[in-house]
Amino acid sequence: MNIQDAIKAIVGSRDLRQDEAALVMEEIMTGEATQAQIAAFLTALHLKGETDAEIAGMAEVMREKAVRVSHTTPVLDTCGTGGDATNTFNISTAAAFVAAGAGVTVAKHGNRAMSSRCGSADVLEGLGVVIDLDAEGVARCLDQAGIGFMFAQKFHPAMRYAGSVRRE
Repeated sequence: MNIQDAIKAIVGSRDLRQDEAALVMEEIMTGEATQAQIAAFLTALHLKGETDAEIAGMAEVMREKAVRVSHTTPVLDTCGTGGDATNTFNISTAAAFVAAGAGVTVAKHGNRAMSSRCGSADVLEGLGVVIDLDAEGVARCLDQAGIGFMFAQKFHPAMRYAGSVRRE
């Protein structure tokens, strides 16, 4: 299934199977889909309502394309997307500090502000944190400080194809 077929199916109120959602996400993350197609797909999916299978299929592809950090102990991952339609403060970053302060090893994913006032990367950069470490650097932070930041642009490079759609 390609993104055009998926848009037609979703507009017709049909849920995508997990494998179909994965194929569409592969098309998005390889740059084959246009910005207009990505916007139409995401809008139609949101209006229909996402299913567990659709989310799982897309997440599967995102995980395959993500840069991995090798670490040996259990880690809590808090993620901020840089988007917040409700104008709250940066909750995911605050939660990461609280959890790390309580002794939990935290891998913090985040990005710059997209639709919010301040993304996780903006907060951490403002605090003087080096936000663009590679996987080995993040692993050292996890080992030595119990917290590490994974800048979305560096650890999810294939998402760059959807970035401008998110900003708009």
